[in-house]
Amino acid sequence: MEASQSNHPNPNPNRNSLPSSMPVWPTIDGPLGLSEEESVSYARRFYKFGFALLPLLWAVNCFYFWPVLRHSHSFPRIRPFVVGSAVGFAVFAALLCSWALTFAIGGERLFGPVWDQLVMYNLADRLGLTSWS
Repeated sequence: MEASQSNHPNPNPNRNSLPSSMPVWPTIDGPLGLSEEESVSYARRFYKFGFALLPLLWAVNCFYFWPVLRHSHSFPRIRPFVVGSAVGFAVFAALLCSWALTFAIGGERLFGPVWDQLVMYNLADRLGLTSWS
């Protein structure tokens, strides 16, 4: 085996020519994924459409471009969109969780008499749709 290596000397003495911390592909699906040019346009679209009340696209952007998000010095043209998506989704998730916990924990004690107008479980009673029972 050493004879075959000596016949074809490696011009680079380092066996791994790429740093181990730098990803080769910007997407999680590697060589089957998008090129870097296409990745920039997709990351930009996911980031912008996230502001159009579709914040789950920010989560998709973070998942799909995970190698870009994980390595801080890789793909500098894509990274601002992916980091922005991560921040946007984190803010959205925090707001959604705080809203849900406010209603779940606070309930009628927190909102008082307005609670009956806020909840949806008595909507059928208010519209008279339960007269059959």
